[in-house]
Amino acid sequence: MENKRPISEIIGVTMEKVREMVDVNTIVGQPIHTPEGVTIIPISKVSFGFGSGGSDFATKNQPADKENAFGGGAAAGVNIDPAGFLIVKSDSVRLLPVTPMIGPMDKVIDLVPEVVDKVTTFIDKHMEEKKKKAEEQKAAASDAPDAQG
Repeated sequence: MENKRPISEIIGVTMEKVREMVDVNTIVGQPIHTPEGVTIIPISKVSFGFGSGGSDFATKNQPADKENAFGGGAAAGVNIDPAGFLIVKSDSVRLLPVTPMIGPMDKVIDLVPEVVDKVTTFIDKHMEEKKKKAEEQKAAASDAPDAQG
């Protein structure tokens, strides 16, 4: 017969309750779709703590090997803070934080997606102009009178 310890039952039940409270939908919420084609996804910060303890003990009236010679307890706490929203519109994704920016580095991090979009647009435009210029030069060369004629 297996000697099952009461503390393992307490820990198991407590962890199961924590699992019920915190799942992936708690952290990344259900997307909200607007008629304008914008998708808003809520993002949360979840933290939790857990503690438990127990003891088998003997008293002068109760030997330690009896089933009721146990004392124990467990506790868990969960904290859920809204962190921000992911805003998805056509090909762009932005993070709209709930809390205000703290310092200049946070502002730089917030601007990274916008800067990447601008650099990508610049490169695409530059490549388009280069391609157009090459096509114009090719067309001009084919329209020029043949020098050997």
